[in-house]
Amino acid sequence: MIRVVAETGSTNADMLALAAAGAAEGSWLRAERQTAGKGRQGRAWESPIGNFYGSTLVRLRPTDPPAPTLALITVVALEESVRVFLPTGATIKWPNDLLIDGAKLSGVLLERAGDAVVVGIGVNLSHHPDLPDRPATSLAAQGVAVAAATFAEVLAESFARWLSRWRGEGLDPIRQRWLDRAHPTATALTARLPDGISHDGLFDGLTGDGALILRLADGSRHVIHAGDVFLI
Repeated sequence: MIRVVAETGSTNADMLALAAAGAAEGSWLRAERQTAGKGRQGRAWESPIGNFYGSTLVRLRPTDPPAPTLALITVVALEESVRVFLPTGATIKWPNDLLIDGAKLSGVLLERAGDAVVVGIGVNLSHHPDLPDRPATSLAAQGVAVAAATFAEVLAESFARWLSRWRGEGLDPIRQRWLDRAHPTATALTARLPDGISHDGLFDGLTGDGALILRLADGSRHVIHAGDVFLI
């Protein structure tokens, strides 16, 4: 079931509160508008009416793959959902962005409290911001009109299916789907790490647990577990 509210500060914050109150896995909350939405590393996320803003809840089990790999599930489900409305699809960029012709279409934010992982998703359906550090786009800018309620139903079904595979088959099929939908091997990337260091290199796949492998100019391979990645 997808609960819908006209306005809230942040669907992630609300879902974390619902999780603390005992909400079940599979709960979804969608807002028509957010007033305090945020992206990765605390960035503000613009939230005009017409886009998708939603959060869902996963309850971790002892036998689950590592919790951070839920980011791979999320972007794989997101790409699959976008493809329903835009057959040419979008390109996945590590760790969990969707790009169309290099412009950002969506964002994902995972937050954990105990056994609860809240997965927050924002998708530019009708509007896209003018970002200072990267181009952005929307489905509307690609000539596709889709209501947030319609997109939510498709996404919830896709996410549930990939979550089931993650639990039943492990990370390998999700990782392979991610690679199939990502930019090609040897794509030039810049990785900015949390400590401020940047690395330029070529995309060389993912590790078994979903970390980015960057091949540097000297031929060495650098594994990146956290940071911002940009196409060069």
